[in-house]
Amino acid sequence: MSSDTNDLFGEQQKPKWDLNAIVVDLRAQRERWRSEQHRNLEFGGRELPSREALRDIADALCGALFPMRLGPPDLRQETEDFYIGHTLDTALTALLEQVRLELHYNSRHATTVDEGIDQEAITIVRKFAAQLGTIRGVLDSDIQAAYRGDPAARSVDEVLLCYPGIIAIIHHRLAHVLYKLGVPLLARIIAERAHSETGIDIHPGAKIGAGFFIDHGTGVVIGETAEIGERVRLYQAVTLGAKRFNTDAEGNLQKGQPRHPIVENDVVIYAGATVLGRITIGHGSTIGGNVWLTRSVPPGSNVTQANSQHEVPAKENLSL
Repeated sequence: MSSDTNDLFGEQQKPKWDLNAIVVDLRAQRERWRSEQHRNLEFGGRELPSREALRDIADALCGALFPMRLGPPDLRQETEDFYIGHTLDTALTALLEQVRLELHYNSRHATTVDEGIDQEAITIVRKFAAQLGTIRGVLDSDIQAAYRGDPAARSVDEVLLCYPGIIAIIHHRLAHVLYKLGVPLLARIIAERAHSETGIDIHPGAKIGAGFFIDHGTGVVIGETAEIGERVRLYQAVTLGAKRFNTDAEGNLQKGQPRHPIVENDVVIYAGATVLGRITIGHGSTIGGNVWLTRSVPPGSNVTQANSQHEVPAKENLSL
């Protein structure tokens, strides 16, 4: 105990905790929960991927993607390739262990045989690594979109270093590839790390085209089955969510069904707009601030909250 605590309570008045009883009680609660969840109580090692490990992996990957801006402060251009190679070797080796953990976890809960899982993990990480160049290219388009779309941006470097929307989309691009490769828990952990840092909640399953820009960003929510085209811009507090959740005959939620909006190319959605359900926002449309939208709109629409109607290209007004 610290000297400050000694001074506060005195040597004979230190607070006492019944630690043995608490530890025993917590063990009993863990064992009860594991038994109810049909967990393997004899499995001795770590059962789940590590949030801390995935945090470090994501940071290393960001540095490898943008070494002179997100890499170490003393890095020089002449040593970029060495740094990237060393960083990727370390990060991908660490990622391999996390992929193995998720695959073994899934195998145990599916009561299937573990044979071949180690090779499957290697294949997943190899495929992920092979897409890093493509990810970098798409991220360049996102950064350019933010720079062009914000008059306050003085440089693309400022955008990369300072904009929460860029932090969120970097993590999403990485997480989405992992999601598609069959490790959705790892993908979700990486996505939620960015969510906690930026206030932008993008499910790793969401499909997002190139040139994507989230301005300001706080409070943005993009659901798992959302599909977003190219050159789309969102502002803070936009929700692309589900309108309702289908259930089976026993009342259980049916998972994985398309339930979030499709946003086509060149759409702008302003602050506070809520777009719900499997509807389509036609290309080139503008959705105004605070609009509540639950029906599809054709290309070129202009939907505003003030008059609760949208204008189609032929100037025909339709009530929402």
